[in-house]
Amino acid sequence: MISYRLENRVARITLNRPDKKNALSPTMVDALLSGVTQAMNDDEVRAIVLAAEGDVFSAGADLEALQAMQLWDEEEQKKDSLKLASLYSLLYSGPKPVIGLVQGHALAGGCGLVSVCDWVFAVPSAQFAYTEVAIGFVPAMVSVFLCHKLGEGFARPLLMNSARISAVEALNCGLVYKIVPPEELEVAVLEFVQHLIARNSGNSIALTKNLLARNAGLDQAMASAIETNVEARQSEACKRGITAFLNKEKVLW
Repeated sequence: MISYRLENRVARITLNRPDKKNALSPTMVDALLSGVTQAMNDDEVRAIVLAAEGDVFSAGADLEALQAMQLWDEEEQKKDSLKLASLYSLLYSGPKPVIGLVQGHALAGGCGLVSVCDWVFAVPSAQFAYTEVAIGFVPAMVSVFLCHKLGEGFARPLLMNSARISAVEALNCGLVYKIVPPEELEVAVLEFVQHLIARNSGNSIALTKNLLARNAGLDQAMASAIETNVEARQSEACKRGITAFLNKEKVLW
C-alpha cells in the first residue's frame, strides 16, 4: 500500500492506493508507520518526502474499515487509535525533516498527514479539509498538532467545519509552505530537499524537532485525543454518518 525508495539521502514514502483515493485503512497506517520508522532510524536518510500516487493525496480514513471497527471493543479501538497517533507523532517529532508533496486534495486523515509535515508543497488546485465532523466523527489526534503548529485561532475553525479550503488559504494560514504548478512540483521539492540537507546539520534539525515537540507537551494532549477518538468512533452520530456516506445519502444534522 506504500512504496519506499531511498535516493540521494532522501527517503521517498509514497501512498500507493490510488484506486481508493489513498484512503487510510489500518493496513495502510501499519505500512506507513513501518516505512516512516525505517526512514527515521536509517543513518543514510537525511530527509523524508511524503507523496502519493493518483489524483488525490488522500481522502482520509477508509470508511468501510472504520465502520467495521465500530464492532470492536474499547481496548481494540484504543490500540488502533494509538497506531495513527504514533504515525502522526513520529512524522512530527522524529529526527528527520518531513516534506509533503501534495499533488491533489488532502482530506480528513489525509489532511492530518499534511498537518504533521515540516514543509508542504502543494499544487494550486489542491484542497484541504478536516471533514470528520461532517460524518459525526472528530479530528482528534491531528488537533493536538494543528493547534500547536498554526495556533488555535487558525486551527479551531478548520477543525470544527468540514468545508474545504484552497491551497492559497492553506498557504495563508501556514498549513502549506509553497504552491507550485503541477509540472514543476517534483523538481521544486527535490531541489528544496537537497538544499536543505546540504546546508543544514542533520543533528541540529533533529534536536530542534525534538525540542519543539517537548515544548508542545504533546504526550498528555495525545492521551486525551485518543480517548476522544475512541468515544467518537463508538457514538451513534458516527455510526449514522458513516452509514449515510457509504450509502451515498445526505445527512442533515
